[in-house]
Amino acid sequence: MAWNEPGGGNNDPWGGGGRGSDQGPPDLDEVLRKLQNKLGGLFGGNGGKDGGNGATPIHGGKRGGAGFGLLLGLGFVLWIASGIYIIEPAERGVVLRFGQYAETTGEGPHWHIPYPIETVEKVDVDQVRSVSHKTSMLTQDENIIEIEMAVQYRVKSAGDYLFQTRSPDATLKQATESAVREVIGQSKMDFVLTEGRSEIVARTETLIQNLVDRYQTGLQITSVNLQDAQPPEPVQAAFADAIKAREDEQRLKNEAEAYASEIIPKARGEADRRLKAAEAYKSEVIANAEGEAARFESLLVEYTKAPKVTRERLYLETIEQVLGSTSKILVDVEGGNSLMYLPVDKLMQRGADDNSNQDTANTPASGPRSLAPPQIDNRRVVRPNLRQREIR
Repeated sequence: MAWNEPGGGNNDPWGGGGRGSDQGPPDLDEVLRKLQNKLGGLFGGNGGKDGGNGATPIHGGKRGGAGFGLLLGLGFVLWIASGIYIIEPAERGVVLRFGQYAETTGEGPHWHIPYPIETVEKVDVDQVRSVSHKTSMLTQDENIIEIEMAVQYRVKSAGDYLFQTRSPDATLKQATESAVREVIGQSKMDFVLTEGRSEIVARTETLIQNLVDRYQTGLQITSVNLQDAQPPEPVQAAFADAIKAREDEQRLKNEAEAYASEIIPKARGEADRRLKAAEAYKSEVIANAEGEAARFESLLVEYTKAPKVTRERLYLETIEQVLGSTSKILVDVEGGNSLMYLPVDKLMQRGADDNSNQDTANTPASGPRSLAPPQIDNRRVVRPNLRQREIR
């Protein structure tokens, strides 16, 4: 029976029940023996000696064997249950069988043969990691430049990351250094410091990815950042001046292109306008010339019919044209009446009006028209003026 049941004598295997308070703690053999008796009682035994006389109960051994088998079964169930594991969404599980790669499992609950047959290694495949590299390098034109490059990456294949390479992170760092040296060594210093940053980053990222894939590191390059690229400190001032001069050159070039874009359309418009004005002037001159030619042809016909009358008429018309635009008049007083009435005020006013009309008619509308000779046709205007003069 159990130690705490009636008749058991309150023989607590740990507390030493039933003994006097003056006794010391039991020795190790006695504690182990009592613990064995207790476990035997739990699985069908009486848990100890019967009444303290050392007699073993009948069939106690069979009951103890059944309890031990139950204990083994419970342990086996717990061992099997220890193979259950859960993979988070950002993880991948790598199952090892006797230390060798067996399979890769995704997110969710899984089961594997428990230890020591199989084990599981969990790898975070969504975590973005970073490695940086800073060093001095030689460019294609044999200049020294200080480069600082940062590479961000994550695990692409958990199996390759754990077993194909001994140290994938160190391998990536060495691949980064090798790729940067190759790209910088094929570029000139001015290209690296100015407009070549984006191209250098793209070439470096491609080269690093090719290297880590060749080594089967299981890594995926997510981004490459060129954090700093500058010449050595002793020559930084000279390079800063050179860069400033290059920027000024580009700025002036942009300003010149902007000015050209603004002035060229205006110049083309002005040229087109002048061409059209010249064409109009050409048409006008040709028309005037044709009119004059037609007038002379008609005059020739009249002259052929009456030469004397025609000459006299031409003379009078010419005198009208000449004297109509002047304020001075010559009079022959010896051959005629010396008394003459001249409306000077009307003549002056009419002459001024005629001159203003001529100036308005001969004013050019554009540049080419300013070269045209003034057209004087005062025959019809001056003749009435002269006819209004009265000689007394």
